[in-house]
Amino acid sequence: MQQTENGSQRPFSAIRIFLTGFAMGAADLIPGVSGGTMAFILGVYEQLLNAIKSFNVKLIQLLFKGRWQEALDAVPIRFLIPLCLGLAVAIFSMARLMRYLLEYQTVYLFSFFFGLILASIIAVGATVRWNLQSAITLLVGTVVAYLIIGLVPMDMPNDPLTIFLSSMVAITAMILPGISGSFILLILGQYAYVLNAVAEFNLIAIMPVIFGAIVGLLGFARILSWLLKHYHDATVALLVGFMAGSLRKIWPWKEVTEWMTNRHGEEVPMRESNILPNFAGVEFWFALTIAVMAFVLLSVMDQLQTKKNPILSRFLR
Repeated sequence: MQQTENGSQRPFSAIRIFLTGFAMGAADLIPGVSGGTMAFILGVYEQLLNAIKSFNVKLIQLLFKGRWQEALDAVPIRFLIPLCLGLAVAIFSMARLMRYLLEYQTVYLFSFFFGLILASIIAVGATVRWNLQSAITLLVGTVVAYLIIGLVPMDMPNDPLTIFLSSMVAITAMILPGISGSFILLILGQYAYVLNAVAEFNLIAIMPVIFGAIVGLLGFARILSWLLKHYHDATVALLVGFMAGSLRKIWPWKEVTEWMTNRHGEEVPMRESNILPNFAGVEFWFALTIAVMAFVLLSVMDQLQTKKNPILSRFLR
């Protein structure tokens, strides 16, 4: 993560924050990839949690008293506005593209994110002071993410209350590196409905998602922030474990082992298993190239921000 030696965040330009938000929004559209992962590896994770925490009772009191300037000063607007703009632009502009890539170019899309996450595991893992406690939490995070990803999607109704509650659960996963909020929506049977609503800009369907996300986000961010403050290495090791466990979902080569009929009468995959690729095929080598490019891209970004990437710093001495 991008931090100074005393733990404070370095200032980000508005464009960089916007692009970070864009990367988070694009990642959140993919089941198996977390926007929290992008925030984590791009160095704004703790800054994001602190920004969310600024929306508290004191802020509400200032607003009710009409003390607008004090309320604005209490919220990191210069960070949140470009970040949220980047998120919104990515989600609304890329929903159709991601829907297409997920359906027709899954191998290449997942290869790209596989390379990104693998590089981030190495980069973030190098920042942890490893001991028995952090090693155990790493193992726990890996196992938990691996098991969650193996859950069978449910077939639940798409009424506003169900979507609101599903969004509350999904947003807690969305800000956790490694556990995808989109995948939680998939498990809860809401992903296709929400993605289509976003792609078609259906505001009536989107509003329960937004309200559920706000409620879940404001509560869960405080828990994460407290853990990072008091148990930093163990918490980061846990989050690295989440990222490692998520690799099960975004392994590019899969086969459907079981199908189910959803409530709309459509045949959809219920269980998938990871398989080995055809190593002699063009698809494998193209996918490998994409994964390596993503790995290098993330490593370069980390080196530019921290000057301590565990791989590139060895070659740049």
